[in-house]
Amino acid sequence: MGKFPEPPGVEVLRSIEPVLHRLAAGTLVSRLYFVGGEHPTSWDTFRHVGPTTSRFDHHLPDGQGSAQQQDRGIMYLATGPEAIPTCLAEVFQATRLIDRHARDPVLTGFALADDLALLDLSGPFATAIGASMAVHSGPRPRARRWAQQLYDAYPTIDGLLYCASMYANAPAIALFERGARAIPERPVFHRELRDAVMANILTETARVIGYQVV
Repeated sequence: MGKFPEPPGVEVLRSIEPVLHRLAAGTLVSRLYFVGGEHPTSWDTFRHVGPTTSRFDHHLPDGQGSAQQQDRGIMYLATGPEAIPTCLAEVFQATRLIDRHARDPVLTGFALADDLALLDLSGPFATAIGASMAVHSGPRPRARRWAQQLYDAYPTIDGLLYCASMYANAPAIALFERGARAIPERPVFHRELRDAVMANILTETARVIGYQVV
């Protein structure tokens, strides 16, 4: 694994010119979320409770180091031609089992309603700030500390563009609440994973990445 130290501090990061990746309005993005279980949500909702175990949560923990409700919100997305299998690989990585029923998973796709400015961690900028490409696959608690400091150091960014380590480094997005203006009124695609329409892509994705489907 490449060198992946603790983040250097907000002031140090501010001294480094950011490298941005801009997504234009109209760009299609995908998201996999759950409408059931203990923490149901909807396709256009940011998660304001955190940090959780997700890699780039920029939330601040409470005084005991636990997750808390706050103004900071996040939404994990994927973009590009492999956006749907990227979502499946990332969301179900812990069990390597694509479960079409538990917690009622739903896949949605929508076109951005506005441009987004994302801090580009997919290239050499990750090395320039001292993180290296290990930020995509190294210890998650440390990656979250990086996200917290990057959020504070670059107040105009809408989120992070990163490499989905579970699906061939395909482009993925950690969208901060700052990018809420880019969420449209309605999605262009919205299907439960249990829907028969989803069968082929679930089966093919599982075959390629070695997951199971139930």
